[in-house]
Order: sequence, then C-alpha cells, then structure tokens
Amino acid sequence: MKALFITYNQAYSDEIVEVLEEAGQRGFTRWTDIQGRGHFNGTPHLGSHAWPEQNHAVLAVVPDEKVRPVLDKLKAKDENAPDLGLRAFVWAVEEGY
Repeated sequence: MKALFITYNQAYSDEIVEVLEEAGQRGFTRWTDIQGRGHFNGTPHLGSHAWPEQNHAVLAVVPDEKVRPVLDKLKAKDENAPDLGLRAFVWAVEEGY
C-alpha cells in the first residue's frame, strides 16, 4: 500500500477526485483552503487580497498498482496548466487497520 499526498490549486478540486475515481479509488481525505507557495516558480496561494488563490490537498491510501496510473494522469494535468500548481508525492504505508 502507498499513500498519495496530492496538493493542488483549488481550481482542480473536482478533477482530482475524478482521477482517483477513474482509478477505482473510493476513499480519500481532503483538506481545503490551504495556503502555500511552490518552491520552483509558483505564485503564492495565500487567500489574501494580494494572492487570493488557495490550495487543497488530498491523501489517499491506495494499492501499489494504482499509483502509476494516478501519477501519470496528475502529471499530464500539471503539464497542461503548469501555472495552476499541482504536486503529488508517494509515501510507503507501513501499517493500518
């Protein structure tokens, strides 16, 4: 099992859930209204008057075989609109119930 941690511009909200559903992943946890700034060249998403956009994040624990298809679709979305901001990270899940 792996944990997918996905951070993204709020504009992607429905699309990220659709990617997970297309991969057959039902469960996830989503955080909304997260502030941040990308470390390469991303604009700040701070929910302020100067930087009004915000991020959301999703954590989904998925079987190993679902990781690559989800990552590939997310990467394609990011490449189509790089200014929005979308990142995904994979962590090993040691144990759970």
